[in-house]
This record gives sequence, structure tokens and C-alpha cells, in this order.
Amino acid sequence: MPLHPEAKAVIDASDARGGLVPFGEDSPARMRAAFAESWQPSPHPEPVDSVVDRTIPGPAGEIPVRIYTPHGDGPFPALVWYHGGGWVIGSLDENDTTCRALCNAVGTIVVSVDYRLAPEHRYPAAAEDAYAALTWVASHGGEIGADGRIAVGGETAGGNLAAVVSLMARDHDGPPISLQLLATPVTAPPSDRPSYVDYGRGHFLDRASMEWFFEQYPRDPSDLDDPYLAPLAASHLGGLPPALVLTAEFDPLRDEGEEYAHRLLDAGVPVTLLRYEGQINGFFALLVDRLSISAEAHARAAAALRAAFAQEAIR
Repeated sequence: MPLHPEAKAVIDASDARGGLVPFGEDSPARMRAAFAESWQPSPHPEPVDSVVDRTIPGPAGEIPVRIYTPHGDGPFPALVWYHGGGWVIGSLDENDTTCRALCNAVGTIVVSVDYRLAPEHRYPAAAEDAYAALTWVASHGGEIGADGRIAVGGETAGGNLAAVVSLMARDHDGPPISLQLLATPVTAPPSDRPSYVDYGRGHFLDRASMEWFFEQYPRDPSDLDDPYLAPLAASHLGGLPPALVLTAEFDPLRDEGEEYAHRLLDAGVPVTLLRYEGQINGFFALLVDRLSISAEAHARAAAALRAAFAQEAIR
């Protein structure tokens, strides 16, 4: 279907700013500051019972997290959430609205993870922090009112980390994961898949940005063959948690996300794959104040999370 008018407005505004990634900045710190200035959280956030910023132990020091707790009597299940930004930019703030929405709609604690960023901290830093946060919630969840049921989720590079920690949990005997929520996930390096060819320029997230991200995160080209960086490189995908995979029609990452979903299905993993027609990358978490489809996607994800947590509760 045609590009949605709201998505076109986002593209036009991004083009006027010089693109999604502020390449004109001369340092990662300035680049992140410029990005953060463009993507402020809502001035009127959806209320939850509490929002607490704290740190948890990580493999290279303390990891900042933001913990959202829903109204009601706990304990609650937990969603460990990873923000996007190509492992280079982004913070807890840009996904605040989505974390609040899922917290309330599901009745779940959301632990949003501020993992280390490249190029100061190249692979496997982000993946190690992401897995450390998951294992901390599994072993210390009682401290924050969690009941032991855990899902993981994220958008773009955050979707990559959610897929990666699912692989790590399978390979390292846990913790068990109820659902992996993968919104427009990065599962492979830039390629000649049709979505990269058709939508790699002029559709908000572009090929140039993805190529630049893949210059910043890996240590060397051999890392691209590691499933903990590029999940499509995995030789087998059996034994992974159920997945909800959300893609956007006008997104360079569309085909690799859908390929990953089909490979999960082929390996016997329960998967729901939804393509959002007329939409662009960022529709689930980054662009919630610009794209009305975000609310529908949140409702779909919330239903999947509730079902997965309910399944765990009766086992």
C-alpha cells in the first residue's frame, strides 16, 4: 500500500534535519546529544505507579536501568526492554512512552536497559550488558516486585539485543523467557535484500546509516559471523522462546526481520509475524508521538505478552 501520510511527514521532517543520524557531528557524544534533542519524551507521560532510575551490576561496571511498575498489587511479570539506535545512539528517554504503555497495558514491570554504546564500547559490550540485565532480573526480580516470568523486547538494535539474549539464554541454560518481542529487528549486516534495495534511501532509516552503525559496533569483520551480533548467522534456531516479530513495509530492515521469523518457524519456534503496511522504521517505540499506528502495535504486543505470561502462570 502507499506510504502512510504520517510516515511521509516524518520522512520529510527527517530530511529537513539532514537525516536520522546527525553525521555532521564530530564525536559520538555530540551525535547522541543532537539525536536526543530531536527525540524528546512526551511532556505529558502516561502515568504508571512508579518510575525508578537505578543501576545494576554489569560485566564492566554498573548498568543504568529505568524500572516502570504498574498500578495494582504485585508481584508482576517483567519485560526487559532494549532501546534502538544502531548500538551507537539512543538512550532510555526515547522509548519512555512505549515502556509506559506496555507497563500499563500488560500489567508488567518494564526494565529498560541503558547498555554500553559503540564505538567506545564495541561488540560484545552491548550484548553482554543486555544479557547481564536479563539475568539480574531473573535472580533479583523480587527486589523490584517481579514474579519470575520474564519477556524481552526491543526495536531495531534493541530488537537485535532481544533476539541475541534469547540465543544466549538458550545456550547458557537460562533464564527462561516467555516471549521475545522483536520490533523491526536488526538480524544481519546491510545487504542486497529487496527491502534494502527499494527503501535504502529516502525512507527515514537508510542504508548509509546502517552501514555506519555496522562500522562502529563490530570489532572486525569476523564478528559479523557471530550469531550474538547477527542472529541470522546462527546455524540453528531451535529451542528459542516464542516470538512476536513486527516489521514495517517501507523499512530497509523488513526482509531480514521477516527472514528471521521464518527461520524461527522452520526451527519449530512459535512465531507471530506482522507487517505494518505503509509504515517506516521506528513505528513501535521511537515515533509514537508522530505515528498513530503505534497505539495499535502496542495493543497487539500487549496482547501477546499477556498471553505468554498467562501461559507461564499455569505451568
